[in-house]
Amino acid sequence: MIMVRNQGRPRLYDAILRDHLARNRQMAFVSGPRQVGKTTVCRALGDSYFSWDNTDDRRILIRGPAAVAHELGLDRLRTATPVAVFDELHKHTKWKAFLKGFFDTYEDRVRVIVTGSSRLDVFRRGGDSLMGRYFLYRMHPWSAGEALRTSLPEQTIAPPGEPSPQDWEALWEHGGFPEPFLKRDSRFTRRWRSLRLRQLSREDLREITRVKDIGIVETLTQILSERSSSQLVYSNLGQEIGVSVDTVKRWVDLLCRLHFGFLVRPWFQNVAKALRKEPKWFLSDWSGLAGDGPRAETFVACHLLKAVDTWTDLGLGDFELRYLRDKQKREVDFLVVRDRVPWFLVEVKMSDVSLSPALRHFQEATKARHAFQAVMNLPFENVDCFGTTRPCVVPARTFLTQLP
Repeated sequence: MIMVRNQGRPRLYDAILRDHLARNRQMAFVSGPRQVGKTTVCRALGDSYFSWDNTDDRRILIRGPAAVAHELGLDRLRTATPVAVFDELHKHTKWKAFLKGFFDTYEDRVRVIVTGSSRLDVFRRGGDSLMGRYFLYRMHPWSAGEALRTSLPEQTIAPPGEPSPQDWEALWEHGGFPEPFLKRDSRFTRRWRSLRLRQLSREDLREITRVKDIGIVETLTQILSERSSSQLVYSNLGQEIGVSVDTVKRWVDLLCRLHFGFLVRPWFQNVAKALRKEPKWFLSDWSGLAGDGPRAETFVACHLLKAVDTWTDLGLGDFELRYLRDKQKREVDFLVVRDRVPWFLVEVKMSDVSLSPALRHFQEATKARHAFQAVMNLPFENVDCFGTTRPCVVPARTFLTQLP
């Protein structure tokens, strides 16, 4: 059995992709932000690796499926089915046509993993359809649950487990991206974070967009990097940077597709006078945020997004992450929806253990089964947070370890 390690520690996605390769004929598309560990995990699982950024590999890929099949030796009898990994292939103008032809011809002789530095639907949409030929897996940074267990989730909620104090502090201070999380050096983390931001603006944005004034997009990026956990009012943002509302929406969508951050939209079904339009914005890396409040809310948001994406990708249901707010300004930070039915509410606090009245109100309105006030500074308790249906205060250290 192959054991993939990331600087000495296995990852949850090792087990997920091994299970996919054993069970499915479809290609595995692995999407996620830069430096989240996609190449490390996928390359270790593969027998052959082709990167579009490698000029020698590019020459083979340009020649087409037959040339790649020759390199893989697919005409030879083999005791095991080889695994081919294609990295950054979406930069190829005809990447979908290549994959469609390769898969349709050789699917019975090879397993395929496709990954890259961006969401795979960013580059040159349209063209050949790959419907039915792949399953998508969205890779996220480390979380409290992954630091505790890396086995394949067989069900949505895991038993609680106490995270090590070192892992918990490292997640809080350095974020969940593998290098800073595992290195745990403040100087390195600051430099890594700065380089990642520059790479986003100077390389990724220029590479995939025709925006003429990159400087304005960089200004928007800087504004958004300071406003994680805030509601986005597109008209106000447009006025700040001097562009139209439609332009701001398009650029925010682009930053989401590049995994710089993500939007959480309001839930309004069965909620009287609920907000319907204004999404909340969250960064994908909470480590650089000033202020415990925004950092705590972003920390939990990233954990919840990882959970709903993982559950959905594994076929455990159709999950969404939302939030709740009404015109009386009652708000609950997050709502997890399962198969279009509200499942559980989460309000995030640093140390306040006085139960928020909004939790009870919105649980009654949405009929969600669970309602939690996750408090960051409470010590771990070995108790199943999902064992009760009444609104309750829970330690974040307990609650988050029950998620992937």
